[in-house]
Amino acid sequence: MNTSRLFAASFAGMLCATGAAWSQAYPAKLVRVIVPFPPGGANDIVARFVFPKLTEQMGQSFIIENRSGAGGTIGSAVVAQSKPDGYTLLIQTVASHASNAHLYSKLPYDALRDFAGVSPIARVVSVLTVHPSLPARSVKEFIALAKKRPKEILHGHSGQGSFTHMNGVMFESKAGISMIQVPFKGGGPAVIALVSGETQAQVAAIGELIAHIKSNRVRPLGVTAPERISQLPEVPTIADTIPNYESSTWVSAFAPAGTPKPIIDRLNAEFGKAMKDRDIAAKLSAQTLDPAHRSPEELTQRLKSDYEVIGRLFRQANVKAN
Repeated sequence: MNTSRLFAASFAGMLCATGAAWSQAYPAKLVRVIVPFPPGGANDIVARFVFPKLTEQMGQSFIIENRSGAGGTIGSAVVAQSKPDGYTLLIQTVASHASNAHLYSKLPYDALRDFAGVSPIARVVSVLTVHPSLPARSVKEFIALAKKRPKEILHGHSGQGSFTHMNGVMFESKAGISMIQVPFKGGGPAVIALVSGETQAQVAAIGELIAHIKSNRVRPLGVTAPERISQLPEVPTIADTIPNYESSTWVSAFAPAGTPKPIIDRLNAEFGKAMKDRDIAAKLSAQTLDPAHRSPEELTQRLKSDYEVIGRLFRQANVKAN
């Protein structure tokens, strides 16, 4: 008998059995869910919709804790420095997580190495909008106007390095135009500035702008998804004018690096079940969010891709923290 093969087979079997037992025993106590932004934003909304469902499915409480500050880096650091046992999770958008890595010269964590992707939860799509006073009724007309008036159109965003800022920089790059990027302290003030005419354009999450779009206080020109969006079916895509244009992000769950794979896989499967729930899907849709369940590997790959793309954009535009 080949004793080395027998040992290898026995060891592999032991690992599988241990992994299965670990997954079945988890969670044995409440799970802390860190949202690194104040209540009311997309991350917080998604967490408060989805985690009660996971509590119901898994028989253990998931407690949401808002730890805001420094563009989401304070809460992210809490998770990165936590024990990798599945009892501390981070809810963060992939784009913001990647942006912060390039925005801040020193962070107490590495965005790629110190986190394990668990699952995307919801997709966030943005829309290019303009103040009604701007004489542009399509993406094509807007680009033509911006080329005639370089560095004149004011694009408001929710803060240096934010998803809205990234969207504005990306649109400039892809369209071959140059706007003035105007930072505000959050999405709310940036939207108010657009509605009042203080700024003329904004590429922000649909949820931040849809009420003003419906009331005709701002004019939508194009969505950043590759397909039309159910919440704004009459609005074309930017990709209709700029081929292959796409800018969306995933609100996602991350765990500290080193979290056992059976726990990651168990959580991913539970998120998958929750995303199929009609009530959850309806609640997300009402907030202009789409369920977006994918594998941990796909989430990790998306983070790496966004990390590279956003890094290039920020270097090109010389974007740094204030």
